[in-house]
Amino acid sequence: MSIVQRRWSKLKLSRKLASKMAEEINSSAAAATSTAATAERRSLWPSALRWIPTSTKHIIAAEKRLLSVVKTPYEQEQINIGSGPPGSKIRWFRSASSEPRFINTVTFDSKEGSPTLVMVHGYGASQGFFFRNFDALANRFRVIAIDQLGWGGSSRPDFTCKSTEETEAWFIDSFEEWRKSKNLSNFILLGHSFGGYVAAKYALKHPEHVQHLILVGPAGFSSETEQNSEWITRFRATWKGSILNHLWESNFTPQKIIRGLGPWGPDLVRKYTSSRFGSYSEGSVLTENESRLLTDYVYHTLAAKASGELCLKYIFSFGAFARKPLLHCASEWKVPTTFIYGFQDWMNYQGAQEARKHMKVPCEIIRVPQGGHFVFIDNPSAFHSAVFYACRKFYSHDRDTSSTLPLPEGLMLV
Repeated sequence: MSIVQRRWSKLKLSRKLASKMAEEINSSAAAATSTAATAERRSLWPSALRWIPTSTKHIIAAEKRLLSVVKTPYEQEQINIGSGPPGSKIRWFRSASSEPRFINTVTFDSKEGSPTLVMVHGYGASQGFFFRNFDALANRFRVIAIDQLGWGGSSRPDFTCKSTEETEAWFIDSFEEWRKSKNLSNFILLGHSFGGYVAAKYALKHPEHVQHLILVGPAGFSSETEQNSEWITRFRATWKGSILNHLWESNFTPQKIIRGLGPWGPDLVRKYTSSRFGSYSEGSVLTENESRLLTDYVYHTLAAKASGELCLKYIFSFGAFARKPLLHCASEWKVPTTFIYGFQDWMNYQGAQEARKHMKVPCEIIRVPQGGHFVFIDNPSAFHSAVFYACRKFYSHDRDTSSTLPLPEGLMLV
């Protein structure tokens, strides 16, 4: 047998193994989720005896514990967004059910007349990830943070979107129905990572409601070809790359590992949070109490029923490259925009630089020191300074001079 034949046989074998792995783990995760749902209905089963010890009630309780470190009073609500957008042939899930769905929302007390800031979390996260920011931001804004549909404490419909267009509509339309229910307009919209992608797509479709767009380490600006990523092509050709690519296209998500581990899942999450926001933190390390509360919260949001997380393969190709890059829409931008990146953010700010060349609206790019992808956790004080600077015209007594205000020390305009 030739070398080429041996390599081809090895590659085919790796793909078969990847397919079998995906099927087995997906099956295990589905069974575990089903078990958890059954246990939830049976009040006689305490959470300690469930394979996946979580539920929506656990998420809301963990959220309340995490937000206990926030001093600003707030109101938690479940906002009814109905069963789907009016006139749509597809509800939030492919079903004949008219069951209403809800968006978990927290609104913080603020001074009368304060501008409204709506905060949208990223992939695999929830609104509680902003717990280090609520107090400072509530001093100048009416802060509202949400869990996107299918994440956190919001409803988790079956996710059966079949295309990028349907998947984008799932998030954009559910956010619009939430906005209508909250009777909001003229707000500042902040989105982190995948939440930045959703916020940008929403602002493109509904610019009349958004005063200013703040994109924090946003995903989805460039495609694989625009990044000149020959490395990803070479990696896919290896047996490891073949397996990982197959898992990605099979919609295998990190959350499925957490569910598959059952009662051992919380320990894996604890190791992640203690390393990412502890020993490997780019900026200020979480206190022991913050780490414990965040770990508990993250576990429950990740281990709950799979829903919004399944958007991954429809929005991004393997390597987190956008299938419908925002760069292609830059010339259609209608809302003034500020990009915020941590110095060590793995999201490349050069995508924003390229997009700015095509925008016909004001655009700033701010880099924050001692911060990675979760810059708002790594260096909250500098992150707050960046947000305040981005929104200076909304609370400046003299809007004509707001453009001349100096950039806060330590920040960098690109």
